[in-house]
Amino acid sequence: MKFQNQRIIETIREASKIMTAAPRGCPEELIHQKGGTFNYVTEYDVAVQRFLEEKLLEIIPGAKFLAEEEGEDKRVIGEGYTFIIDPIDGTSNFIHGLGESGISVALLKDKEPVFGAVYLPFADEMFAAEAGGGAFLNDRPIHVSGLPLEKGLALFGTSPYMRDRLCEATMDLMRGLFMHSVDVRRFGAASADLCYVACGRATAFCEMSLSPWDHAAGDLIVKEAGGSVTQFDGSDQIYERNCSMVATNMAAKEQVLEICRKIAEKYDL
Repeated sequence: MKFQNQRIIETIREASKIMTAAPRGCPEELIHQKGGTFNYVTEYDVAVQRFLEEKLLEIIPGAKFLAEEEGEDKRVIGEGYTFIIDPIDGTSNFIHGLGESGISVALLKDKEPVFGAVYLPFADEMFAAEAGGGAFLNDRPIHVSGLPLEKGLALFGTSPYMRDRLCEATMDLMRGLFMHSVDVRRFGAASADLCYVACGRATAFCEMSLSPWDHAAGDLIVKEAGGSVTQFDGSDQIYERNCSMVATNMAAKEQVLEICRKIAEKYDL
């Protein structure tokens, strides 16, 4: 792995100490509500993001940033290098003392992902991938499973900030996955869900709407682990705005896409 990517991994590990130093169950006075229903940010999110931006800019001077706590007006991806950052993916889990949360960092060059890392500090699991170089968990190669949907676990997200519009469609999605798989799981951190598909713990992960920082790093990790990442209509992922997510191994891809296409058509998504 390139030296700069190793430095990015080391920086993410350093940033995670801000998370792990926090009390389990974030103090209420450090929690603030953003736009959207139950859309929260903590002072730890902001601190992790500031740390990452400062240190990553030392690794790649002049790089641009697309990060969750920057604001809507800064969702710009241009030529050259761009970091896409979620300082704490799974903020609601973090607030409530659940360990299913982590840091997601993707590096794009000329709008294409070239490196991605997702660190789950409470499990000490570092997932990383370099374009053309494979995917790894704590430096060991990982690969998606070969299980069809009916023999695997299916993960889903609820797009909670858009629940008024997407609730019924999401429940139908969950039902479709549940009826065709061993069982379903909802963990509350899309970057972790993608990594669980990448390392074979789950067969598929689907969600109606994700922001770029939720999935940019995980996209590359799944692809480099031999899996597929698309939108509900089978088109490529995008990073300039929210989009739907279907991440699968190759054995389950067509069946999962068929479930998602039917939901999208039914609800005109």
